[in-house]
Amino acid sequence: MAQSGSALGWGSSGRWFKSSRPDNKELCYIFIVKSGILSLMLFVCISLFYSCHDSDSAKIFKYQYLALGDSYTYGEGVCESCAFPVQLSDTLNTYFDEEINLLSIAQTGWTTSDLIDQISIINPLNDFDLVSLLIGVNNQFQGIPFTVYEEEFTFLLEKAILLANNDHNRVIVISIPDYSFTPFGQFYSNTDLVSNEINQYNEFASNICQQKDVYFEDITDISVLGLDQPELIASDGLHLSELTYSKIVNRIFQKASSILK
Repeated sequence: MAQSGSALGWGSSGRWFKSSRPDNKELCYIFIVKSGILSLMLFVCISLFYSCHDSDSAKIFKYQYLALGDSYTYGEGVCESCAFPVQLSDTLNTYFDEEINLLSIAQTGWTTSDLIDQISIINPLNDFDLVSLLIGVNNQFQGIPFTVYEEEFTFLLEKAILLANNDHNRVIVISIPDYSFTPFGQFYSNTDLVSNEINQYNEFASNICQQKDVYFEDITDISVLGLDQPELIASDGLHLSELTYSKIVNRIFQKASSILK
């Protein structure tokens, strides 16, 4: 980078130079000019950064979607855009031609207790247009007493309703997949016991949803095809694949789109 002018300019080393040896006044002037330019550059960079940041923060979305869950909501074993909440958001975006603001509170390994704790920490607003809830597999996997699920799932369902503008019609509950029909499940678990317990969890969730008039989507029948259709299982041999998540989205899309109309 070079500047025009016979007296002042940038040297190859980045230092200021002058054609003749400067006196003290000239050195002082050079220092002031250099400091001023650097300050101006810094001010411009900071202004641009905060301008972009404020623009993103101030962006107004027509629809707000909250996804609550564990690895099946997080999308363990698949790409970030492959998880069902992201696929659902993209599909709704295309359908309505409106960008969906998705907040996912989900992580691999979470139990109902973990999800309750994280919701409390994050403390989201109660203004979501759509809320999905899929939780419980880690309660079963870790051998936590079923009574804990009965109590905490009920609490989570009530919390999901509250977060959905206190409107039960804006909540979608999804059944727990049966991981016994995966290579990992076949090797690691008592498959009959796992299936029976998963069914117990799902039956309880379905009944509570019915009592509270909340939409319940049973997708467990897709997961039980995992051994016959390996493409339904992620590469880790345990979790669901992108294809399976797209099938789940197909199951819940009609309900989700009707909620946002």
